[in-house]
Amino acid sequence: MPLNIIALTLFAALLHASWNALLRGGSDRLWSMTVMCLAVTLASALMAMFLAPPARASWMCAALSALLHVGYNLFLVKSYQTGDLGQTYPIARGSSPLLITLAAAVFAGERPEASAMAGIALVSGGIIFLAFNGRRLAAPNLPYALGTGCFIAAYSVTDGIGVRLSGDALAYTVWMSALWGVLMPAVYISLRGARSLFTLRPGFSAAFGGGLVSLLAYGMVIYAMSGAPMGAVSALRETSVLFAAFIGYFFLGEKLSVRKVLACMLIAVGTMVIG
Repeated sequence: MPLNIIALTLFAALLHASWNALLRGGSDRLWSMTVMCLAVTLASALMAMFLAPPARASWMCAALSALLHVGYNLFLVKSYQTGDLGQTYPIARGSSPLLITLAAAVFAGERPEASAMAGIALVSGGIIFLAFNGRRLAAPNLPYALGTGCFIAAYSVTDGIGVRLSGDALAYTVWMSALWGVLMPAVYISLRGARSLFTLRPGFSAAFGGGLVSLLAYGMVIYAMSGAPMGAVSALRETSVLFAAFIGYFFLGEKLSVRKVLACMLIAVGTMVIG
């Protein structure tokens, strides 16, 4: 994999861990997530004014991905209601690279090399190892965390195929994100009403900024998938759990055990193997 793609994906991983930490630390996570999506909508609509639409062949992928992102958002919010960042995040992210590799082989005809598969397995194993406490998974919200991982795999493969059909990675990212950013507030309003969403609360600026960061992070990942194997890009992106573990320790008061450090080392080795 080219060095610039590796560096870009790792930077996206750092950004991704940062906005997840912001979401986990919020008091009303559904509201925070929806405000993030409002920021995504506004930024995407502004950029769309200066870009031609992506190729028509990619429109179905963009629409499907937007729907899958809404499902991902709802499952992620639910999983954070009872789990720490250091518990939920590794399960959700660790379950996705192998799922993405399998789905990419079936739907996109990708056949990763043996070294890439070994690296993906190491990264996934290290991530899931982070979620264990002794011999048991330390997550009371396991179904939602695993469901989040399935949504990640589904929208990642959809976007990997879509961006290759689009002819323009930036245009595809902007149009897909704009649609996703509209759908999520619509879901929130159906659940709680418009007044609840648009009432200014503490944390609005942080959530809005987090939305811009999330758009930038995923835009980098979509660009990387336009020219690199989806499974390998996903595994590199999921090294964000390393950043999440340290963010949780330094800023959210979560524990950083020997187990977490060893898991982080395993992830680092897997990253180097993929590279």
